[in-house]
Amino acid sequence: MLRVYILSPISAFTTLLSFFTSQELKINLKEKGKMNKVMIMILMMATMMQLHNNVSLGDETMNSRPLAPALYVFGDSLFDSGNNNLLPTLAKADFLPYGMNFDRGPTGRFTNGKTVVDFIAEFLGLPYSPPYLSLIQRVLHPEQLTGLNFASGACGILPETGNDLGRCLNFPEQIDFFETAIEEELPRHYLNSDDLSNHLAKSLYVISVGSNDYINNYLDKKHYDTSKRFSPQSFAKLLIDNLSQQLRRMYYLGARKVIMFEIGPIGCIPSSTRQFKHNGRCVEEFNELAVMFNDYLAPMLVNLTSNLQGSSFVLGHGHWLGYDAVTHPSKYDLSDSMNACCVTWLNGTSGCIPELGALACRDPDKHYFWDGYHLTETVYRTIASLCFNGSSVCIPKNIKDLVLQV
Repeated sequence: MLRVYILSPISAFTTLLSFFTSQELKINLKEKGKMNKVMIMILMMATMMQLHNNVSLGDETMNSRPLAPALYVFGDSLFDSGNNNLLPTLAKADFLPYGMNFDRGPTGRFTNGKTVVDFIAEFLGLPYSPPYLSLIQRVLHPEQLTGLNFASGACGILPETGNDLGRCLNFPEQIDFFETAIEEELPRHYLNSDDLSNHLAKSLYVISVGSNDYINNYLDKKHYDTSKRFSPQSFAKLLIDNLSQQLRRMYYLGARKVIMFEIGPIGCIPSSTRQFKHNGRCVEEFNELAVMFNDYLAPMLVNLTSNLQGSSFVLGHGHWLGYDAVTHPSKYDLSDSMNACCVTWLNGTSGCIPELGALACRDPDKHYFWDGYHLTETVYRTIASLCFNGSSVCIPKNIKDLVLQV
């Protein structure tokens, strides 16, 4: 995100004055006369800039302080901002038409523009959280301590999920990397462990994981036998138990303010509706699996909040919103909630075909789905906005209330 820092008129004037009159600059009297005119112009410019000090850049003001010190992101392709670019996998989005509406172009985001966590970062007044793997071989600079993104497309809660597509970072591995960052990288930017603990406690953690454990595992009977070994109920419990263990790990590493999103209506994605027989708009059998997981998720988060002192585990209650937008698109100013926006492989059921940006739909803001699995920027904006300010998505408190919590 673009960040602009504006000095006050006085500080701008004195800073520049000290530069122009430094000992290194030998100025004669005639040159000083010219410099006086320059100083007046500089002061006028600084004053004008100060008058615009509160002009909005998107959803944050230029000089506003962030609402949280950092945003740490975990999950799958819904949040991946480029980690998969550096992994040997078929699950990539570092080419057009992905990113065709993003100011940085294709970055590895599996959509046409911004993701939910990009909007959340903007609302918090933070830069976008960079993909961790892009920084793993570098020394993190102070300005990069405003968050990290560990999310990885195709992966899930279980280690084996998504392996048939290549290498990805499963959720336990993402927490491993988070632990490495805390132990080896973040401490060099803080004077003591108390400062680091304070940073971690006040930061926001956002997670979206679990849908691939169904799409790229339980429902993929060609590559996995989990549907033969587990009933729907026992598989949902398996996922929740494993998820709970990792959320506890995050807490003991220092995380306190955590948002965990539900699994969305996976029976409504083009990858499902175009390949499996169904009545109505969605494959409700698949949606029922997601609802079963979500029904276990909500009480698990409540239990963690009750038992882990000082923690807040917030539910990203987004399944209903996704389903409502698919079944009633006009309510959300959408005209197409059934088909992929871009031209995809396998008749609209998979990822976008590279470099066919010219054939991508020209009005993605009217579409729900970007490709066979993922949503468009406009839908992500709605989810993020309601989670940040509303009361129907992120419960029992929205992000604005969560970050203000002491």
